[in-house]
Amino acid sequence: MDADPLRSAVEQAPFILLVAEGPQLRIVDVSRVTRLMLGDRDVAGRPLREALADLAGQGWVDLYEQVYRTGVPVTGQQWRAHITRPDGTVRELFADFSITPWLDGDGTVRGVIGGGTDVTGIVKARLEAERQTEEIRQQYRHARDVVDALQQVLLPRGLPLLPTARVAASYLLAGADTAAGGDWFDAVPRADGTVALVVGDVVGHGVAASGVMGQLRAVLQDRLDDGAGPAEALAAADRFARRVPAARAATVCVTVLETRTGAVTYCTAGHPPPLLVTASGEPCYLSPSGAAPLGTAGEFPEAAASLDEGDVLLLYSDGIIERPGRTVAEASDELARVAADAVAGRALHAPEANPAERACTQTVELLVRGTGYRDDITLLAAQRTAAAEALDTRIPADLTRLGALRKTLGTWLETVAVTDEDAFALQHAVGELATNAVEHAPPGGSVAVGARLTTVGTAEITVAGPGPWREPRRVSERGRGLALSSQLVDELVLDRTGTGTVATLRHRVTRPAALLGHAVPAPIHHPEESEDMSIADSGSGTGVTITGPVDAATAERLQHELLYRSRGGTVPLRADLSGVTHLASAGVAALHAVRARHRAHGTELTLVAPPGSPARHVLALVALPYA
Repeated sequence: MDADPLRSAVEQAPFILLVAEGPQLRIVDVSRVTRLMLGDRDVAGRPLREALADLAGQGWVDLYEQVYRTGVPVTGQQWRAHITRPDGTVRELFADFSITPWLDGDGTVRGVIGGGTDVTGIVKARLEAERQTEEIRQQYRHARDVVDALQQVLLPRGLPLLPTARVAASYLLAGADTAAGGDWFDAVPRADGTVALVVGDVVGHGVAASGVMGQLRAVLQDRLDDGAGPAEALAAADRFARRVPAARAATVCVTVLETRTGAVTYCTAGHPPPLLVTASGEPCYLSPSGAAPLGTAGEFPEAAASLDEGDVLLLYSDGIIERPGRTVAEASDELARVAADAVAGRALHAPEANPAERACTQTVELLVRGTGYRDDITLLAAQRTAAAEALDTRIPADLTRLGALRKTLGTWLETVAVTDEDAFALQHAVGELATNAVEHAPPGGSVAVGARLTTVGTAEITVAGPGPWREPRRVSERGRGLALSSQLVDELVLDRTGTGTVATLRHRVTRPAALLGHAVPAPIHHPEESEDMSIADSGSGTGVTITGPVDAATAERLQHELLYRSRGGTVPLRADLSGVTHLASAGVAALHAVRARHRAHGTELTLVAPPGSPARHVLALVALPYA
């Protein structure tokens, strides 16, 4: 058949259709629907990654390359994409798609064929309809209860706004009905210009886990707020974990960042090491410090690193690197790549979000939609920034100039990313103070207003007037606004002198963490991993072989079997973990408990984990010896 009719058929296909050929996936042809969707850009003959550069950081090009490399088709439903038009605007769409290999007659993969349907209208209509239903309102009320519980037990009141750093976090629960998960995070700003960052994971879920989590967070927060370093704070948490069985084997990463110099001190107590992403989008994992989980008789050595201005440091829980269908090594590589794209702005279009926020939200969405997730996911990021500009302005003592002052202060509050709620409180309080100063200033006088962010995450604003402060008469209707304003901020101090008055207000300013849920789409379908764990004698009489996943569902049985076969830890035992497909925190806790019993009896528990195995990667993180 002549090639022109084929091209005509592709051109007239009433759906998204793209055909690419060869290792570079040069685009052979696209349908008219596809061309219009892409903004009528010239793509013919160009490599896919070059022609669709704006989609490269969103996972689409990776899927085409994966299909070409493996020959295995993939499908997805309602994936989100941001496409940059020629005029610079961005179009958001949702698509159902199927990407299949293009095979030659001998079965060799020649290229890739991608087909899809634009379902943006359907998705947006569904989302709008759901918002109107009683079921969604009930889910929302339930979600609010979950949020309240998490905020009270797990999460800080908010993430601090600092003069030389931006801090962000996201949290995704493993189950919609889970009242509380095993993860937590914290960000503790300190007067010396440092901020302590914490991500931790307690074994288990539910009320018991959340209670232990709240206590561990309180211990760490108290020590870090008092100026302790990572090792000292973790030592205090470790003493608590040794007294409380439910806290044992909890993993924690504690990092102290000197925001002005970029110096980093950290300790990974059985936890994955932080990921450093440079301002240009180059990722690098920091080295684990070598510490063991809490309550397992380990030490807490510290390690050091450094951040340049613009760099982002990302702490995370193991839920993001223990996703279905991925080894820990593969998931770690994906995390580094996707987080780097998010930080550099190469992923989804979000001009209102800073790099730390994009690292926390876009990274979760882009990774989870491709694999799903089996455990809670927590991300905490901090970016070093240039020092926030302080505000120093002066207005004539004229009531008509108060509007200009509100505008100037509003611009500064927006620049330093103060939330609308905090901005309202600050604007209201400053307005009352400035009004009083203007009314009681002598003719020709002026009022000075200064504002800055402090190292402990407080907005400090001063209003200085040349006249003495005058309290409103009790019979006057004036003064009530000032009383209300003093209640809206954390602290209001008046310094009266014979020549003038300086009013200083201080208010802690924070930004909320992103509690993710319905924003995360359904993932590509993957065959379910076998949930069966088996334990068999190795034939030597003193050894066992474990295969399958060791998680919350199987860890207790593993612990029981190992203790039974070692006579309660009184005889040596060799456990081969080569066939373990997944080693979760519950499994780590079980292995630590068995090892502790062996050590108490002076016997050895030998764990065999060959290079490249999932168990080897996890054992190295949690400081469990292996052969």
